This record gives sequence, C-alpha cells and structure tokens, in this order.
Amino acid sequence: MTPSGQEAADEDIIARVLDGDADAFGALVRRYQRRILRLGYGFFKDADEAEDFAQDVFVKAYVGLAGFKGRSSFSTWLTRIAYNAGINAKRKAGRYEPLDSEPVDSRTLSPEDAHIRAETAEALRAAMAALPEKYAVCLDLYFREGMRYEDISASTGFPVNTIKSHVFRAKRDLRKALGAEEGPL
Repeated sequence: MTPSGQEAADEDIIARVLDGDADAFGALVRRYQRRILRLGYGFFKDADEAEDFAQDVFVKAYVGLAGFKGRSSFSTWLTRIAYNAGINAKRKAGRYEPLDSEPVDSRTLSPEDAHIRAETAEALRAAMAALPEKYAVCLDLYFREGMRYEDISASTGFPVNTIKSHVFRAKRDLRKALGAEEGPL
C-alpha cells in the first residue's frame, strides 16, 4: 500500500496523480499551500488576490504535471511556476514585496516587547522595500522559504552565483539600511 498525505514522498504522490488518482494532488496542495500563499502575498499584498494566485498556480501545476521530469524537486518546480506567474502578473502592476515573518501571538508579549517587535518589523519592512526586486526575491526564498541556492536558481532562472551575489548584496544593503554593525545578518 502506498503511503498518502504527509508520509508519502512527492514523487509517490505525483505517480498516483499521473495514474489517474486526481484526489492525490490535494496532498501536494496541502504540503505547499503556505509557501505559494506567502509568495502570492509578496506579489499582491491582498489576501483574496494571493488566494486566487495560489489557486491558479496549483491549477497550472496540475495541468502541467505530466511535463514534470524530476530534474529538480517538485517544490522547486512548483516554486518556479509560482515565481513566473507572479512576475508576469506584477510586470503590469508593481513590484514584489516580501511577506512579513510568521505571525506571533501578541497576547503573549509584554507591551514593551510588542512595541519593540512592531518597530523592528516596520524598519525591516522599509529596508526590504528599498531593495531591488531581484535581491528581495532571492533573500526571501533563501531565508523565509529555506531554499538552497540551486533551488532558487531553478525557480527564478538566475545562475547560482548570481543568487549568491544577490543574497550577499541584499544582506549588505539591509545592514546599512538598519544601521547594523558589520557582522553576520
């Protein structure tokens, strides 16, 4: 019996979908929905638009699944579909802005800590907004999504050394914008 849901490897689920089990694709949607929604929020800054974007990305992935050759991981392939869809949509409308970090329950923070957190988040948001779009996208995928340089390259089409350079320059620019001393970011 093939495992399903979270236990099954992406490749196993893909094989089931390609064998006619359309419902199996839901496991992939559940597994990667947060990542695609975060990218959608980065592009659109609107919950409804981000959800529409994610739905469109998963439809494109489902329709194109037979063309997935496994040269990269499914998550990289899916992220590339999402990235390209977002870039194409934003060419007309504006620039990419990375999503804030995962929300924290403010009820557990002291008023002082909540204020410090809000000021820090606003400073970081402003510094990220000032970055060139290509730097912001690479930094977001590297740190927030935990993607490897090779996977970011496969998703964006930028060469690996360009990704490394973009992440390095983005960190340097953030350090300067935030007034941080030279050191690890």
